[in-house]
Amino acid sequence: MQALPQSADVLVIGAGPVGLSLATSLRQRGVDAVLLDRAAEGANTSRAAVVHARTLEVLRDIKVTDELIERGLVVPRFTVRERDRVLLTVEFGELPTDFPYTLLVPQNITEEILLRRLEAVGGQVNRPFEVTGLTQDEDGVTATLAGGERFQARYVVGADGMHSIVREHTGIAFEGDAYPESFVLADVHLDWAGAGDEVMLFFSPEGVTVVAPLPGGRHRIVATVDEAPKEPTAADVQALLDKRGPKEHPAVVRDVVWSSRFRVHHRLAAHYRAGRVFLAGDSAHVHSPAGGQGMNTGIQDALVLAEKLAAVLNDGAPDGTLDAYETERRPVAEHVVSFTDKMTHVATVGSPVLRGMRNTLLRALDWVPAVHRTMAMNLSELSTDPARHR
Repeated sequence: MQALPQSADVLVIGAGPVGLSLATSLRQRGVDAVLLDRAAEGANTSRAAVVHARTLEVLRDIKVTDELIERGLVVPRFTVRERDRVLLTVEFGELPTDFPYTLLVPQNITEEILLRRLEAVGGQVNRPFEVTGLTQDEDGVTATLAGGERFQARYVVGADGMHSIVREHTGIAFEGDAYPESFVLADVHLDWAGAGDEVMLFFSPEGVTVVAPLPGGRHRIVATVDEAPKEPTAADVQALLDKRGPKEHPAVVRDVVWSSRFRVHHRLAAHYRAGRVFLAGDSAHVHSPAGGQGMNTGIQDALVLAEKLAAVLNDGAPDGTLDAYETERRPVAEHVVSFTDKMTHVATVGSPVLRGMRNTLLRALDWVPAVHRTMAMNLSELSTDPARHR
């Protein structure tokens, strides 16, 4: 176990992409920030694999965007399909950004790049340290750790996921519900004639299925099912693709590199701040993975919060500056939660009549350029950039 400092200006709890981005940005700005995580080591699995344009823009601030692009796979479009029929195409090529595409890169690679950058600016991940209590007064926050140690910080940020211990200790409500279905998540090698330059979102009465290319010739499969097996096999994934995927050029699963299951909630924290304690990422918002936006929204939270904390700690800005974090970022998460929830419900319409109406409407909308742009702006999260609304 590493020796842990006893104090810092900012204590960041949770060393996923959000916590790593936040700690890196703070250290780069000269803020004394300590990052800790309760796990003995980082997870070496791909999990979140989509990095959208707005996230690539903000990550330039901590100098990791170029390496992410170098190690990722550039994908210029999403398509919405029912079996072989394309219902809607979302092209990113005309987006007003230096990154007119979505980037597919496994989360473990993203975390590796972020960790290396954190270390370059003098930081590290302190493991394994579990927070069991938080108390605060007008001067700061005291975190109690599982080993009995006490850590003093002027501010604390919970980037510790959906089951956030930080959120629990603030008493902030996590409002929303869980989807009844569970999700299959698998990285596989496929034999098929499908395009390698698009993310395909297949609608079916049984659930939504995403097929996305990954670096190294792999594909990511995400699918809703009534009850997912603990470790989905090649046969499980093959059955899903046979029932929901392309028929004219069927995909054949050659092997499974990694697989898992999870349940999805659509929840939003009632507040992002409780005194000197803040929430970011999945501790503040969770939603359907249909658009691949969860990690992206969280990383953007982190870099906005880092800027505001540095303004207070370094530049003497009033504490009220920090209230703008929730004002700016909570409506973004509210929009993403609503957008992905609607997308999930539209994808899983069961009635044949309603499915026919939905498909007819989507094909009609596919001819409307404004629809393409709106969808692309929403998925890329460029629509959340305040500067683009001035």
